[in-house]
Amino acid sequence: MLYATTNEAMTDTKMVAADTTMSVDESFKITPNLEANVSIHNGLKTIEVVVDESTALHRGLRARHTTMIALGGALGSGLIIGTGSALASAGPAPILICYSVVGFVVWIMLTGLCEMGTYLPIPEGFTGYASRFVDPAMGFALGWSYWIKYSMSTPNQLTAVALVLQYWVPADKLNPGVFIAIFLIVIILINYIGVKFFGEFEFWLSSAKVLTLVGVILLSLVLACGGGPDHDAKGFRYWHNPGAFKEFNAKGDLGRFLGVWNTMGTAAFAYLSTEFIGVTVGEAQNPRKTIPRAARLIFYRILFFYILSVFFLGMLVPYNSKELAFATKQNTSANASPFVVAIVLAGIKVLPGIVNACILIFVFSAAISDLYISSRTLYGLAQSGKAPRFLAKTDRRGVPIPALAASAFIALLAFMNVSSDSKEVFGYFVNCITMFGLIVWCCIILSHIKFVQACKVQNVPVVHYQAPLGFWGSCFAFCFCVLVALTKNFKVFIHTESTGNFDHKNFIVGYIAIPVFLFLFTWYKIVYRTKGVPASEADLYTGLAEVELHEKEWEEKERADALIEKSKFTIFYKRSHRGFARRPFSQEMIRRRAARWVPGARRLE
Repeated sequence: MLYATTNEAMTDTKMVAADTTMSVDESFKITPNLEANVSIHNGLKTIEVVVDESTALHRGLRARHTTMIALGGALGSGLIIGTGSALASAGPAPILICYSVVGFVVWIMLTGLCEMGTYLPIPEGFTGYASRFVDPAMGFALGWSYWIKYSMSTPNQLTAVALVLQYWVPADKLNPGVFIAIFLIVIILINYIGVKFFGEFEFWLSSAKVLTLVGVILLSLVLACGGGPDHDAKGFRYWHNPGAFKEFNAKGDLGRFLGVWNTMGTAAFAYLSTEFIGVTVGEAQNPRKTIPRAARLIFYRILFFYILSVFFLGMLVPYNSKELAFATKQNTSANASPFVVAIVLAGIKVLPGIVNACILIFVFSAAISDLYISSRTLYGLAQSGKAPRFLAKTDRRGVPIPALAASAFIALLAFMNVSSDSKEVFGYFVNCITMFGLIVWCCIILSHIKFVQACKVQNVPVVHYQAPLGFWGSCFAFCFCVLVALTKNFKVFIHTESTGNFDHKNFIVGYIAIPVFLFLFTWYKIVYRTKGVPASEADLYTGLAEVELHEKEWEEKERADALIEKSKFTIFYKRSHRGFARRPFSQEMIRRRAARWVPGARRLE
């Protein structure tokens, strides 16, 4: 419970300077899980803010959690396994082109999302931004589409687990369903334990993913320069034979262009989880500092991890390699990841198994994150009244149990691997998830466009973080995402020996996201008779007062911590100056003396 006035905010254990100039009556608007009572005593307005613990998330993600999760959140099956599919179908040049172009668009989208999230971090994430700045119907459709997308991403990652494990145990020896059941139970338990444990666990997994990929990139550079056991400097050999471009369903320049455009969808899939930071804003501590810090890492992550990875990959693995699972139609123990193939072709023993184990950590971590995001998205929908209210219930640790259970239920789709080839199932999931992801990107970008317009019309300064390319960058990214979404499945209309003149399976899974989104949008708009939000009426203030109080609290906490750090030198200097032997001081001793010598230097917990 918080007791706040226009000049200061206090609790029974904290004193926080607020110094706000906002009108309490007009600007102190409360988020769905808060209630406020205003009283006046001697002309002083006091606000009693009551948090409903049964429906409240806990801000248990620290700065290092948010930063590392943002850095490693998207390093999953899209990059580790999806690149193998793209390389086998198009060649090394198209994957380099597509991953660079899509990476630029993703950077624009994420900087816009960070601008909104830094100004107003809300539990609903970007679904709340779409409702506030575009149309409540879009927020409804976006929220459910995002939940569907990530609910399907979890079984997709479990399918990737089955593919990776086929390196040691082929599917004809042990059914993949056994491994899927084991990993599904584990990821549910990790999400159930609580956000603090999740943040810590995902922090270390993301750290392992980052270190592994850095090692793989450095190893790829060494192998490309001839530092492997075979001492063969491959360079750009495979760009000449079998070639930089693989013709796709046509001869000549047309076939090469189709190969490039066909890879755009695969590249988009690899970047899909990058918007993870838009979900963590509701549980991040001091989000106005942690979110911009994570945003600054986005550009370097895209440049280093994605662009360099696919660049070296094209130098080390030919697109027609029999060691690559996606280059052969046989259900064998061929490697699902092209990074493992690169090490195998270099003749390095033992290491491929180690790297494959690290890749297993990649997809396992991604599965944990996907289930977390889907459960929090469903929780946000329930909080805003766009899903049944019981889904907004949380336990004493702040875990939305009903939302977690509903999201975990969809993960049972992973058991499709029991009766089908894992590569085929993986392809279906990728196709469907990518379309939902592109729709989500379009909505996020459109929300940022409307947010910028609203801030301009209402003369609201955005001082914490601004997207570098601003309004026009988001306009370009929006048009690009729409174009890719509408055309990425062009191959379903091309005649092939296996599917005939029309590939109905990929047509359904590839385009079903569009009618689902339009149905959700239209249904909500008709039932609730919503209208588009004009820039002059966009809600830029609801929940802002709570964010300001939270920010002031953390500023005071950092100020107290700084006083404690300053007192360390004072204690050491006084003792050494008087001739006492220099010896290390325990943290408890420093805290006690700092609290006695420096008024107010008590650490706020």
